[in-house]
Amino acid sequence: MNGDPELYQLLAQLHIDFEYLEHPAAPTIEIAKQYWAGHDAKHCKNLFFRNHKGNRHYLVLLDCDQNMDIHAIEKQLHQGKLSFASEQRLMKYLGVMPGSVTPFGLINDLEQHVHVFIDKKLQEAERVSFHPCVNTASLIIKREDLIRFLDHQGNTYEWIDLYE
Repeated sequence: MNGDPELYQLLAQLHIDFEYLEHPAAPTIEIAKQYWAGHDAKHCKNLFFRNHKGNRHYLVLLDCDQNMDIHAIEKQLHQGKLSFASEQRLMKYLGVMPGSVTPFGLINDLEQHVHVFIDKKLQEAERVSFHPCVNTASLIIKREDLIRFLDHQGNTYEWIDLYE
């Protein structure tokens, strides 16, 4: 299976079942959508930001069909001016390359530095999908298993309404 072997070990340890979809590299939602056809999961867009000072980092999980710009996200998150985190920061905090951003990368955030914001619309989804730390596969899990994973990792998170 493509992805981080430690992730698969942790999912097994947590008794989190998943559906595995292997596909060619899918660094964007537009590319990935062609490989997700026919699956009943809500596919997620995952954005990794840093604050203006560079001392706080945020992972934002949202419905892949929603268009959000960074200024709208800034207003909703109330964290000041945000910018996309660099490739170096992605690797340092999530252990992933651009195009592979995923909450599963939190297995590499040993100090629980990253705060996670989750779009409230995802509460309506029974199943959600994310890359397993590489963009050549997707894992579909139950929404409640995502929360169990986040609770286990110890990163702070909150549900927010990104579209109010």
